Formats: sequence, structure tokens, C-alpha cells
Amino acid sequence: MSNQTPAVVMDNGTGYSKLGFAGNDSPSFVFPTAIATKGPTGGAGGSGSGRPAIANKPTFLTGGAGPTGHLSGKRGTEDLDFFIGDEALTAASGPGYGVHYPIRHGQVENWDHMERFWSNSIFKYLRVEPEDHHFLLTEPPLNPPENRENTAEIMFESFNCAGLYIAVQAVLALAASWTSSKVQDRSLTGTVIDSGEGVTHVIPVAEGYVIGSSIKSIPIAGRDITYFVQSLLRDRGEPDSSLKTAERIKEEFCYVCPDIVKEFARFDREPDDRFKKYDAKQANGKTTTVDVGYERFLAPEIFFNPEIYSSDFLTPLPNIVDTVIQTSPIDVRRGLYKNIVLSGGSTLYKDFGRRLQRDIRHLVDARIKASEARAGNAAKSGGLDVQVITHRRQRHGPWFGGSLLGQTPEFRSYCHTKAEYDEIGPSIVRRFALLGGPGST
Repeated sequence: MSNQTPAVVMDNGTGYSKLGFAGNDSPSFVFPTAIATKGPTGGAGGSGSGRPAIANKPTFLTGGAGPTGHLSGKRGTEDLDFFIGDEALTAASGPGYGVHYPIRHGQVENWDHMERFWSNSIFKYLRVEPEDHHFLLTEPPLNPPENRENTAEIMFESFNCAGLYIAVQAVLALAASWTSSKVQDRSLTGTVIDSGEGVTHVIPVAEGYVIGSSIKSIPIAGRDITYFVQSLLRDRGEPDSSLKTAERIKEEFCYVCPDIVKEFARFDREPDDRFKKYDAKQANGKTTTVDVGYERFLAPEIFFNPEIYSSDFLTPLPNIVDTVIQTSPIDVRRGLYKNIVLSGGSTLYKDFGRRLQRDIRHLVDARIKASEARAGNAAKSGGLDVQVITHRRQRHGPWFGGSLLGQTPEFRSYCHTKAEYDEIGPSIVRRFALLGGPGST
């Protein structure tokens, strides 16, 4: 592949988008999936809906400099009336611009904004000529085929990309876990727990195929943990209980404990070791000191004891994982228990994987014991191996999995090309050959 341009890997999530090139260890850009357009905030259409002009020459480039100089000439008028990512949030904090989030719960809601977002991603940030590159994009589980067709239409008709592959995020997250020393065989069978900013999914995958009927989503994710930290800070009357401070405390101080009753006792016994302080910088340049206490272990605990946060949703995450595997076909269950893979920023808490593995193992052992008791001595089970895989690439799991698969020699043969799209139309992307599937790893 050395003589070919690398594939572009784009993982657009509800909260953040990850952009970069296949073969790299980490994305080149990670920024919020946000776009600021002229006019008020919100709304589906926003200003200037309809088909946007595609060229977005970076404002910092002069006429012919850099790879986008000739693009604007070739594509006609340029549209610089919008910003994406952190620039969008900055623009929206001033007058004249409203911020929009084109993706909700993992799925694209506003295609006009998404097209502009991709346009800036390609031309202004990655600064590539799409005709020279194959693209690997990601999609959430159970994404409607119409969404895939819309994606193909934009990628081929607006950007004229050389080739396109759309992969399910969960399958890519499984591939990313191959970097873990715990993983002996490069299997694409496993249970993916993907928890980001807006939603947590538990997704069983058998030989690269998602078992759609068994997927469960949980309405607890990173944003809820931030709100919970914020509510604890407010209840205590801390001098700064802003969302930003709550998020910083969540990221820097939180961890998962084995037993919350014992953890409370430990805090009371060793306050000097356990209680922390956080210096929050204020807009006026001053610093406010915030005490950090029980929220260190209580906030991530809402995955395991949701009743401390919500009165609507009460099932602990380990029980949901167990249910998802138990409702999957019996012949793949052993493989689903043996390869439970974590993915996304909200799975990064210290000891999250260890606690999850212990709790799922307890559920499995209790079930086996109960069935043995019913069957008497006649049936002795050999037990089940429950293994939760943590690895270094967890935060950007789907992106890194895409980077691994996008650099394989066979990747291009899996892509649909512009010529195939022109001949058959958007319906061509309803099915993709399975990347890294049986026999190809």
C-alpha cells in the first residue's frame, strides 16, 4: 500500500468526531460534532439550507497556497459562512451565529449540516483531495439503510471520493481490542459496550455480524455522570458547580470502587488521602478551589446502581450485558462472554472493567449453580469464562479499529467505487462485504 494514498477514516459521533488516516495510531483531529451557521441556534434547516457550496478554502490560506487552493477554483463559489468543531462553539458564543448538532443518538438528523461538516473536515482540516482517497466511515448499530444511501450520495456526488466503506462502530471496536495482550485470537465475535457522551449501547457481534435483535441501549452515559457530579457539588454548596468544572472533576478524579459501603467508610477513615481539591479557573482569571469528595466513586457507580441517579431506569449495566448475551443464539454465547470489549470515553474509569467482569461473573455463576441444583448431580457444568477486555485504544476504539482495517491490503477490494455507484446508484451501499470477516483476518 506504500505507493497508494492512505484511506481517510472518519468516525462521527454524537459528541465528538474523530478524523485521520488509516495506519495511524490516533486520529489527527478530535473535535465536537457541531456546526455554527449564520442565524439563530437550533432548528433543522438553519440558514442557507438546500445544497451547500462544497469548497471551504481555509481562511488562513492565500489564493493558490496549499492543497485547497485549486479546489475552490474548480468547485465554484466558496462558502465560508459556517464553522465546525471548536471553532463553531467559539463563533456561536458571539453574535450572528447559531450552533447546531447534526447527529443525535448516533444518527444523522440534519443532512444539510452534515454535508457542510464533512466538507470542512475534508478540505479545511484533513486537507485532502477526496478523488485520491478511499473513505472509511462509521455508523451506529441498526442505522437505517436510507441513512447509508444518503451518506453515499454525499460522498460520491458532492465529494467524488474514490471509494467508500461504511463500517458498524461495534465491529471496529472489536478489531481495536486486538491490541490487548488478553486477546489471543483475532476474533470478530464478542460483546461491545460502547459508552460515549449521549448513550450507552451493549452490542453482541457474531463473526462480524451484529445480532440486531439482542442490542440494548441504556440511557446513562458521560453526560449523565457530569450532571450527577454537578448536582452533588450544588447540594454541598461548592463555590463553583458549573458543568465545565463538573466535567473536569469527572475526568480527573473519578474511579469505580468494588463496594460503595466500604468506600464511604474508607473516606471517613482516611480523609486526607481520599478527599481532593480542584482549582477551577474563572472567566475573570481568578481561581476558585472546589472540594472533591464522595462523587469520586459515586458518579461512575450510576452504571452499577442506577437508582442513585434515576427513578426511571433501574437495571445495572452487568445485568443488561448478561441479558443481551442470554437473548443471543445459544451457540455464540460462550464467545460473547469470553470477549466483552469496552469502547468510548465513559468506559475509561479506573477499575471499570474489573468491577464489570466480577459482577457479570457473579450473575453467571449464580445461574449455573441454580441449574445444577435443579438437575441434581447429573449435570455438572464446566463453568463459563467471563472476560472483560480493556485496552489502550479504548477512547477512540471505533476510529482505531477503522485505522487498522483501512490499512490492510484487501481494504480497497471491500470498498464501493465511484464507477459502481454511477452504474447502480445509492442502493449499492445497502450491503458491504464484511471487513476482517471469517477467513480474512
